[in-house]
Amino acid sequence: MTSHRFGARNRVAIAGFAQSPITRHADTTLGVLTIQTIRDAVADAGLTMDQVDGLVTAPLFPSVGSHAATDGHSLVTTTWLARRLGLDPRFAADVQGQLPVSVAIAVNAVASGAADHVVLHRALHNPRGQYHASSSSQAGGMAQWSAPQGFFGPIAAIAMAYNEYAHRYGIEDGALGDVVVEARKNGSKLPWSYWYGQPLTRDEYLAAPVINDPIRRLDCDLPVDGVTAFVFTSAERARDLPHRPVHVTGYSFLNGTLQPPRVPPHWPYDDIMDGGRQGITTLWEGTGVGPAEIDLPQFYDGFAPIVFFWLELLGICGPGEAPAFVRGGGIDSDKPDAVAGLSGGGALGNGRMHGTPQMLECYLQLAGRAGARQREGLSLALACQGPPHVGGAVMYSAEAF
Repeated sequence: MTSHRFGARNRVAIAGFAQSPITRHADTTLGVLTIQTIRDAVADAGLTMDQVDGLVTAPLFPSVGSHAATDGHSLVTTTWLARRLGLDPRFAADVQGQLPVSVAIAVNAVASGAADHVVLHRALHNPRGQYHASSSSQAGGMAQWSAPQGFFGPIAAIAMAYNEYAHRYGIEDGALGDVVVEARKNGSKLPWSYWYGQPLTRDEYLAAPVINDPIRRLDCDLPVDGVTAFVFTSAERARDLPHRPVHVTGYSFLNGTLQPPRVPPHWPYDDIMDGGRQGITTLWEGTGVGPAEIDLPQFYDGFAPIVFFWLELLGICGPGEAPAFVRGGGIDSDKPDAVAGLSGGGALGNGRMHGTPQMLECYLQLAGRAGARQREGLSLALACQGPPHVGGAVMYSAEAF
């Protein structure tokens, strides 16, 4: 494979952010919440709305049920947003995929001169009623062999993948509880988190019902209403704004470029790891940075097993060693020498915000804005987002080296 160095390395920076309160059901529509959050992000960056000339998002409503997807209510596109904000942006993009794709589009827009100040937002909605409720009374095609038995959607998919992993390496039941307890501990410290002030004990974790064996309810992030927004601009312009810039050093993502799953929507464990290795190798080659140089990784945790997978993909643990590493305090953010991969709470400690907790923690820590949670001596951070085979990672730097 030909190696390509990322041409926009550290030329684009995050200059500001805003995070809405993360709630089960907001007291306003998702569109209004998004408008408020974006205005707060732009003000945080020391800019005015008339300076915003780029908008990027992945309009996403990640329910596999039969809820209607309505712009401004269950998702928020850039077209809807521009009209309500009174903007006529020079650049706007609604892209499909995990968060690294949106980051890539925003970075490239600024680096190419297509826009000077790009706002990237992620808006997530929790419909009332059952999140994955479906009105379908029959299943056709491949689904006829799986849906009637309850095998559909991402929870069943990750359960099968984790069963493969656990059986192969002899992982004991309940090992995922160490991940969930750590995420909740950290999320409970964040005032915007749904779980603010609500840490979790291991006994409480073990008491949670099993959804798809061996996945318990608390192994899954909680559907919520919430919005996160970031302001991107050039590294040069960012130096004149109020906060310390955090530069984008590189990114990689797959988005289904591998062969499709053999039994939809099954995620075979080996496919997850093979895809992850492909993506992370691209990142190291594109940035010229190796895993040993990362000061702060943040692991995607929409489902708890994915933390084990990312730990092993980054070489922090060998195959099958992540559960023992976590049990021994290896990711305990209260320990100064730990790999604090869930220090921002992740999705399990915030709510289903689809990769933004990882991105936000990288930004806050590198910008020196994490308050009492601030970790010292950080230069490079890595936001791992999504299941490795269909997700990706973005590397951030505190310095424009």
